[in-house]
Amino acid sequence: MSKRLFTNASLATLVETGTPYGLIADGALVIDGDRIAWAGSAKDLPADWASLDGEDLGGRLVTPGLIDCHTHVVFGGNRAREFEMRLEGASYEEVARAGGGIVSTVGATRAASEDALLAAALPRIDALIAEGVTTIEIKSGYGLDRETELRMLRTARRIADQRPIRVRTSFLGAHAIPPEYKGRPDAYLDEVCLPALEAAHAEGLVDAVDGFCEGIAFSPEQIARVFDKARELALPVKLHAEQLSNLGGAALAASYGALSADHLEFLDEAGVKAMAASGSVAVLLPGAFYTLRETQYPPLELLRRHKVPVALASDCNPGSSPLASLLITMNMGCTLFRMTPEEALAGVTREAARALGLTDQGTLEAGKRADLAIWNVNHPAELSYRIGFNSLEKRIFGGSR
Repeated sequence: MSKRLFTNASLATLVETGTPYGLIADGALVIDGDRIAWAGSAKDLPADWASLDGEDLGGRLVTPGLIDCHTHVVFGGNRAREFEMRLEGASYEEVARAGGGIVSTVGATRAASEDALLAAALPRIDALIAEGVTTIEIKSGYGLDRETELRMLRTARRIADQRPIRVRTSFLGAHAIPPEYKGRPDAYLDEVCLPALEAAHAEGLVDAVDGFCEGIAFSPEQIARVFDKARELALPVKLHAEQLSNLGGAALAASYGALSADHLEFLDEAGVKAMAASGSVAVLLPGAFYTLRETQYPPLELLRRHKVPVALASDCNPGSSPLASLLITMNMGCTLFRMTPEEALAGVTREAARALGLTDQGTLEAGKRADLAIWNVNHPAELSYRIGFNSLEKRIFGGSR
């Protein structure tokens, strides 16, 4: 692949230099193959690169490619009727306990073939790609049996073959207790979840292990069993924690050196301190907060005070966050959680990369993957400011359009 030079660009590098957004107003950027070779002020462009035929970007903004670090984008069916039920007054927990929620998607997902799951997921993937997303995390967790969990993960891997996007997979067998194991969560872990995790790992389908630590799902002690198996398999962990109550899930995840703890509306200062000590990223999911009409806000000020990295993600799923837009997610992060536009952009680039354990992307600097988004905007804050408007000019994935 030939070298490429971009000039007359505003670079939001997201490098932590003390300058907001790591912004370089009159910037230039060089791609060599699938990597960034150089990024900086145009006046400092090395002579070796200056002779290249440059592409004038007309002052447009360049950011790292966006990263959606928490999704459930592979699933069968939909839960529009539950949306109606919640509008009629039922809580998320009431819907779940009545046989809805996660378990209602399980039946539709179990009934879907791998090809059907792929066909259903691709339009959601395309919507994210159209907004400059270059990397996505995809979880299992709607099978809750060995066969379907593996099918979901195989589907996730196939997405990277069907579309120009980097996929990271998370095994989420500890997502809910299936109907056939009602009242027997430990038996489910012993007979289904842990063996399925071993099988998925043996097939090369797992990049990380996740769980749902909540009263309607699994206890901290049960999640610890799953994390012990992940540790045995040398897989990193992450956790849905403190979404509906505070069971100490984030602190538990931090004790295992988790990549991230996600949701966190009921997180307390002890949990924040544990995450700060472990380096775990806080992944905030405003789409679920919005859809479920929650009133308990994640403790953003505590996270800032203790310098916990904060990422944002769509949580794209059929029930609590039927959202396939990182741009709207960024706006929600600002309007609902009072994040700054700079925090929001960092949350879907630099910090999202950290939440996935990816050290080769998330910023514009030499050596990083050449995953870029080029925008028709004058200032990075516009990406969070607009609602339902996509200003993407072009997307570059691995150095190619």
